[in-house]
Formats: sequence, C-alpha cells, structure tokens
Amino acid sequence: MDGQNVPLMAGSIQPPIAAVRSGRTVISESAVAKVAGLAARTVPGVRTLGSGSGRSLGTAGVHAEVGATQTAVDVKLVAEYGTELQQMADGVRAAVYVAVENLVGLSVSEVNVEVTDVHLPDSAPEKLLGRSRHSAFAERAAAAYRPAENGGQL
Repeated sequence: MDGQNVPLMAGSIQPPIAAVRSGRTVISESAVAKVAGLAARTVPGVRTLGSGSGRSLGTAGVHAEVGATQTAVDVKLVAEYGTELQQMADGVRAAVYVAVENLVGLSVSEVNVEVTDVHLPDSAPEKLLGRSRHSAFAERAAAAYRPAENGGQL
C-alpha cells in the first residue's frame, strides 16, 4: 500500500496499515456491558435487565470483567411470565457470546445469567385461577415424578 486510505464499508475509511501498527486499544467494562445488554434484550421473554422494572438502556443488570483478550459477563434480568426460563437464559447466553465476540473482538470466557424475577401480566390473577400454561407445566412435571407401577419405584 502506498499510504492511501482503503474503504472498508460505506462511509468508513481504514487508515494506512503503517498508521495502525503501534498503540494500544482499551475497551472498557461499560462498553462491553452495553453491547452485552443490548444483545440480551433481543431475546424473547426478557422483560428488563436488572432486578426491577427500570427500562434503562445503560448497563443496569449487566456487569463485565475485561482482560487483555477475554471478558466474562454477568447478566441479571426479569423474565416475562410464561417464558421457559432455562431456554431463555440459554438464548441470552448465546446472544451475548455472539455480540461481544463479533462487535467487541474479545473472547468470551463465560456468560452467567441470573433471573431475578418473573413479571406477571396485568390480568395474571384471573389467568392464574383458571387453567393456564403454568398448570399444564405443573401437570407434566407431576406426571414425570409419579411412582411407577412396579412397586412404587421411579
């Protein structure tokens, strides 16, 4: 290259390679947390991040520890009632891994997800009194733990 700028994508220019060979890049924990939080919010069933009903687009509910080449992320969230929590947590974990590794460029060592609460819809009391998706889950779980016909052993 003869020192000219090279287009990367529309509206973006890469400086000459000689100009990027020295220096250091520091990516803050808050930058990683923001990318992780935005990714977590895209997963169906995530009501909000953190432990309350706040709707901040900042880093509430997300903490990142950043090293030279790796990061670890902790996500605390409130789920929507009716969401299969383990499946949602796996979705959050996958979304955070992909977003942080692709957008930030750091290897993600782990993503810990803590579901701090479940948000009930406004009409929840009436729905909970009748047959709901929840009771169907309870019936399946109870059926799985009923003693077998062979002398009461599972």
